[in-house]
Amino acid sequence: MKRRDFLKNASVASVGAAAAASTAFPAPAIAQQRIDMAIVSTWPRDFPGLGTGAQRFAQRVSDLTEGRINVQYFAAGERVGAFDSFDEVASGNAQAYHAADYYWKGKHPAWAYFTAVPFGLTYTEINAWIRFMGGQQLWDQLAGDFGLKCLMCGNTGVQMGGWFNKEINTADDLKGLKMRIPGLGGDVLAKLGASPVSLPGGQIYENLISGAIDATEWVGPWNDQVMKFYEAAKYYYYPGMHEPGAMLSLGMNASWWSTLSKSDQLAIEAASSMENDVMMSEFNAKNGTSLTQLIKEQGVQLRKFSDEIYDSFGEAADEVFDEVRAHSDLASTVHDSFVAARADVGGWGNLAEVAYITQRNRVLGV
Repeated sequence: MKRRDFLKNASVASVGAAAAASTAFPAPAIAQQRIDMAIVSTWPRDFPGLGTGAQRFAQRVSDLTEGRINVQYFAAGERVGAFDSFDEVASGNAQAYHAADYYWKGKHPAWAYFTAVPFGLTYTEINAWIRFMGGQQLWDQLAGDFGLKCLMCGNTGVQMGGWFNKEINTADDLKGLKMRIPGLGGDVLAKLGASPVSLPGGQIYENLISGAIDATEWVGPWNDQVMKFYEAAKYYYYPGMHEPGAMLSLGMNASWWSTLSKSDQLAIEAASSMENDVMMSEFNAKNGTSLTQLIKEQGVQLRKFSDEIYDSFGEAADEVFDEVRAHSDLASTVHDSFVAARADVGGWGNLAEVAYITQRNRVLGV
């Protein structure tokens, strides 16, 4: 009898201890409170590459958290205008944007470096700078001044030089040209006598077809074919000096970001990093076929900028960078860090990838 009483009491005690333990530990993640995340974008809905990449990222965050982070995605114009995305997130009205951060260079010129600048970094180079050479820390400092936290979330690679309604044989042919080109690349064109215009993607075609602008850059053959720029301009120039590896950004409200658990932050970082890779892969996979179609089916005339024109770009870029560095200590620090990374990573790339690709293509006759 004493043995049975002992076992009975022990069983009751075990149940009580288990009940107590269940209240001593946090609930599993799936039962935690839902988190709302509204993402505003600078891209049209379902726009190949840029828009679909942003939408893919939004879905991935939801999937990684099994819907606990409740993501609502808004394309350009669905909640705010494309260029209003920055203020919408900085104010806390939305939690995140997907955009090219050089759109905000009017707020501080250093923003341009975290998308692309003339004679800047390629995809692999900018990844190295951001992740291992101090780029993210400088980005955090800049973004923090505006109440934001930013992560890499896509890249389009080396972009084309643009669409023109006339041949560009010398730098003088750029004078008086009204061209859609944002960022510091637009400032370079202005130094050469052109009139740069900043337009969101959804407004470029109508301005080009109406003659409001004479030329435009956008991304590359895949995106440009979808935009049908060939209907207004037949001369397609390469290579673009203005965006050698245009990195796209996930910009988040810093206060909102700071409230997230480490695991939620990591889920967003993982989704963002994955999209950074996936988007670049997609552009590389589709640009070649699209370029062939543009030339053979739409009658586009492919042209290469001459060395003389590129030298003019370089001289103008030096003037622009001098003005950027004079803006503030932070702008100067970002520029110097960027240049150091370009010399270091670019020097290795020239010895490795560039030398190999040049020899491979020579042997194969490409």
